[in-house]
Amino acid sequence: MRLRVKLTLGAVTLLALIFGICASLLISASFDTLFKNERDSALRTYGSLQTTLQLANSISAQSNYDDIVEALTIMDSHDRALWDGVLLTTDSASLYRNGIAPETVSVQTGSCVISTLEREDMRLLQISGALTVNEQPLSLYLICDITEIFELRDAQLATYRRLLLLTVLIGAAGSWLMATFLTRPLTKLTRASRQIAAGDLTTRANVKSGDELEDLAREFNAMAGRLEENIEELRDSVERQTRFMGSFAHELKTPMTSIIGYADLLRRRMLSPEEEQEAANYIFSEGRRLESLSIKLLDLLMLKKRDFELSEASPAAIVSGVVRVMRPNLAGAGITLRYKAAEGRCMLEPDLVKSLLINLIDNARKAMDGGGAVFILSEMTKTGCRISVTDNGRGIPESELARITEAFYRVDKSRSRAQGGVGLGLALCSEIAALHSGELTIRSVEGQGTSITAELKGGRV
Repeated sequence: MRLRVKLTLGAVTLLALIFGICASLLISASFDTLFKNERDSALRTYGSLQTTLQLANSISAQSNYDDIVEALTIMDSHDRALWDGVLLTTDSASLYRNGIAPETVSVQTGSCVISTLEREDMRLLQISGALTVNEQPLSLYLICDITEIFELRDAQLATYRRLLLLTVLIGAAGSWLMATFLTRPLTKLTRASRQIAAGDLTTRANVKSGDELEDLAREFNAMAGRLEENIEELRDSVERQTRFMGSFAHELKTPMTSIIGYADLLRRRMLSPEEEQEAANYIFSEGRRLESLSIKLLDLLMLKKRDFELSEASPAAIVSGVVRVMRPNLAGAGITLRYKAAEGRCMLEPDLVKSLLINLIDNARKAMDGGGAVFILSEMTKTGCRISVTDNGRGIPESELARITEAFYRVDKSRSRAQGGVGLGLALCSEIAALHSGELTIRSVEGQGTSITAELKGGRV
């Protein structure tokens, strides 16, 4: 059953119940008041009539009942509006009867009985009692027609039923409209959830009700936004993994093809010593490239799976140590290596930071043809340290910067492969920075050079 139907039925049931109880109580109270008034009036009349007859008997000198009957006749003629029937009897005979004949009952002396009678379409109030005349018991009956009271009650009940029906109809219509209005936000949320389930992750529920439903819609939209972001991240991840697998397969295929080709050449043909040396060189160089690829991949996997513990270290000491090792090789290629490192200590994983520096310097070396300069700047920060490696090489096109840290991605694929690169250096550097709660920032101008900054936030000592 729909919520709006439940709300409508609940509201109509509650309205009918409240209206029914209140109206019934009002009608019942009104009827009881009228009936009590009629009964009290009838009792007063009966008492007055009984007293008058007793008085008439006390002042009468006759031993029969003529004076009493005469007094009752006079009173009946003058006060007929106060009753609709009267009867005076002895044990054996009727002394006076007029109007509606009462139902006789056995009455003890001094007692008074009030009863309600239903005769045909009439409702009667009968009061019966006894009085003693000349030491003889007489029975006096008084009848009052109270049909009007019951007719009034029946008319009120009929009016109540019509009003109840009208109230239920109006209440049902109003409740349906109100329930529709109240459940409209839920309808919007349902429609939005169906569209999201169908694949439209941009759908949002536009609810402006100013109540808890608006809060629910706001949280729903926030959840949908996070879901859309997660799905986009998953898609990007799948796309990156697909590119990774493609690049990995290509990186394996190229050296393997060369190795197999030259090995087959050595196996099938007689070559001159020079040709054998050239084939062996190709096999050796491609084998070294496969070795470098496997080492880099192993390092990348270890970075993703291992939990490294940071220790207190000096960034300046790490930078100076790497410069001493790298400077001779760079000098042979006509590249000068300089550095400036601020003193201080912070929480680092020294071996990983060395690997980061070596990879950044090696990337700078590959970006320069015919010599150049590389400058390393190490600074202390509130949360750790910042290490920048700047070169004046070829630079990176702006369109390539977003993907430069992806595994196997190379700006100039042929040049990088010729220089022994496998496209994993910056991916490793990015993972190392992430392990230190930091990130890589790359700024480059094509034809002028590149600056890569590693923000390491392991903590300041």
